[in-house]
Amino acid sequence: MHLSYREWWTLVHGMILGTTFLLAFSGGLAGLYSLRTELVTAEGLQERVRRIKVGTTVMAITAWLTVITGSWIVYPWYRAKSPDSAKSILLASPNTADWHNFGMEWKEHVAWIAPILATTAAALTVYYGAALARNRYLRNLVIWFFIGAFVTAGAAGLLGALITKSAPVH
Repeated sequence: MHLSYREWWTLVHGMILGTTFLLAFSGGLAGLYSLRTELVTAEGLQERVRRIKVGTTVMAITAWLTVITGSWIVYPWYRAKSPDSAKSILLASPNTADWHNFGMEWKEHVAWIAPILATTAAALTVYYGAALARNRYLRNLVIWFFIGAFVTAGAAGLLGALITKSAPVH
């Protein structure tokens, strides 16, 4: 199988960075949810907090890399001013114009919310560390930022996959 340059970047953007984001989210969420003083020893708490800090930071970095590669590498190919660009193909038919008019327009903006929320969750995790185990309100706040990042990234990723299925970037 041979991938073109553009297909390779689309793969990096969607599958490699997206998969890393999902793995960091699932590990981070499980770690944050179970981070309670009554569930772990003092030594276990130190190890778990270290792992959660790494996981949330990886998730935030991956979210930024995904949005940056999408916005400045993949998206310019989508909106190229040529009759065979993905945007032109979608807009050429009334049956697919909404994929651009709603889907892509919404996706390119909502995607930027994910790294902002993920960075907030990572910053709170790194700053408060073990205090998250003792402070349920703070832990839940970080979890909600984490979930918000996942939901917005998931919405953007789903729209991106469906748009790419309708009009692939060549």
